[in-house]
Amino acid sequence: MAAPSEGDAASLLPDLPGGPLQAYRARASFCWKELALFLEGEDMLRLKKSIFSALEDDPLFARSRGHELSLEKHRELTFLRCKRVLGRALLRVEDMVRNPLSVLTLITCLGTYDWSLAQKFLLHLLVFGFAIYKSGSERHLEYLPKILSMEIFGCFAVTEVSHGSNAKAIRTTAHYDPATEEFILHSPDFEAAKFWVGNMGKTATHAVVFAQLYTPGGRCHGLHSFLVQIRNPKTLLPMPGVMVGDIGKKLGLNGIDNGFAMFHKVRIPRRALLNQTGDVTPEGTYVTPFKAELGREIHALVSGSKPLASWTAQRGIQECREACGGHGYLAVNRLGDLRNENDPNCTYEGDNNVLLQQTSGYLLGLLELRLQGGARLESPLGTVDFLEAYPDILDQRFSCPSVAGCLESSVPLAAYEWLVCYLLRESVQKVNQEKRSGSSDFEARNNSQVYRCRSLALAFLELTVVRRFHEYVHQPGVPPPLRATLQRLSALYALWSLNQHTALLYRGGYFSDEQAGKMIENTILNLCAQGSPWRFAGVARHTDFVSQQLKDDAVALVDVIAPPDFILDSPIGRADGELYKNLWTAVLQESKVLERASWWAEFPASKTHVESLKSRL
Repeated sequence: MAAPSEGDAASLLPDLPGGPLQAYRARASFCWKELALFLEGEDMLRLKKSIFSALEDDPLFARSRGHELSLEKHRELTFLRCKRVLGRALLRVEDMVRNPLSVLTLITCLGTYDWSLAQKFLLHLLVFGFAIYKSGSERHLEYLPKILSMEIFGCFAVTEVSHGSNAKAIRTTAHYDPATEEFILHSPDFEAAKFWVGNMGKTATHAVVFAQLYTPGGRCHGLHSFLVQIRNPKTLLPMPGVMVGDIGKKLGLNGIDNGFAMFHKVRIPRRALLNQTGDVTPEGTYVTPFKAELGREIHALVSGSKPLASWTAQRGIQECREACGGHGYLAVNRLGDLRNENDPNCTYEGDNNVLLQQTSGYLLGLLELRLQGGARLESPLGTVDFLEAYPDILDQRFSCPSVAGCLESSVPLAAYEWLVCYLLRESVQKVNQEKRSGSSDFEARNNSQVYRCRSLALAFLELTVVRRFHEYVHQPGVPPPLRATLQRLSALYALWSLNQHTALLYRGGYFSDEQAGKMIENTILNLCAQGSPWRFAGVARHTDFVSQQLKDDAVALVDVIAPPDFILDSPIGRADGELYKNLWTAVLQESKVLERASWWAEFPASKTHVESLKSRL
């Protein structure tokens, strides 16, 4: 990996304005531009710059102060902006194929500006479009150009009123009629209505609808997806037999028109079935070319990653809101928007606690196979290979001579490996105990989830993140000044995360005295401190590593990831650091701030009424 050059960084990243933050930026142990270039790469930085510039230069994306849009206007503006983004082709399809990370960059840039816009774009182009591309076949390719041109607009309909995370219990049906070579799509009652579907409320013309597929004779072949037209693209009126509408205002993300749909014996052609993994012949015979290999390890990692990421973000946003005092509660500073827009991440696309069951189930299954047949515990990505030493790891105990020693990655990694093994053993014992008491497999897993399997899944994901962070920091080619900063960040995340599990580490015997817990806490505090190098007897080899704590790097680290002021749109978050001046200006720009209340006449009137009451008394 080539080290970034100052010339590349300077050309891609503009200098930041002077002001109160200049003194803090001067304390940093690294060049923020070099770290941004190292983390993102030149191509992604150029892409981000082009996206942000395109948004800022387009009047359609101008920020408005002083008034709130109505729900209908908010959704209209979000749709128009989505249409503009697609029309400008900020990222070409061939670029997405060549570098999939570019898609993430585009969505993140749009989301930093407005997460309603990002989600609307994501749901139409990637979720709806990609579902057709990957789940369909050659007969569905004709729809892809129409998706790109917005000739049709799409949504992804899985969730129902009474079934969300439990996808197997979805009740929408698709019965095949060989006489007409059609499927009959039907919602048996309102609880089977598709619900919470993004883009469905007002704008979607087509939907990928998940339904239970039935062939003649009443045989059910499980959930399959169908491409269904729900509105006329020219009029946006519902298609015959389709009742489709909007579910109303939400706590956040109101630029997205979440909707519902019911199908009353709607006939759709046989070719509407997205048939990559299963198809129905004209005569009504179900055929499948292969059993899909789900990639169990990736599924386990993805299922646990969303809960960890969304809960961590939610805690972080709330911490920032409180750290900003009353100013953090002011809507104009947008911390409330961030909190409300992240909140649904905890439940949509799978409830977090339900998803964690997928991860813990994967780990329990691996150990069960090992105990039954002696198979090696290993996986393609290597995330579970450490479990091969499961018995030996459980015999280990915390060992670290000093606070400075806790900075070594081996300390939190060893603790996390022990924690995962301990929770795995406890979870297996709890599940087996439940089964011996007469519980079914399903009940046993549910009854073991709250205090054991849930913690197991989170600890496993945290271990994976800590290990990947460690590997990234220690890869060849990381410039020494950047490596030192990244090592401190890695240590802080690892120890902060581990500290959440202190009770379990003591209960299981990995920590044996109070010094262990105190050492972790003191290391976290010292990492965040400001000042001269730590001085500990006998730990001179750590001096370079801890010569400067993260507090001095804090502002520069924010500069690395911060979007332009126009995109962030937060008076207290502007790069110049003039938060009070910017806040005062923003407040005065609000609508009618200096005008008396429109109901001012009620004020003296109410006094007269009170005096009248007094005289009567």
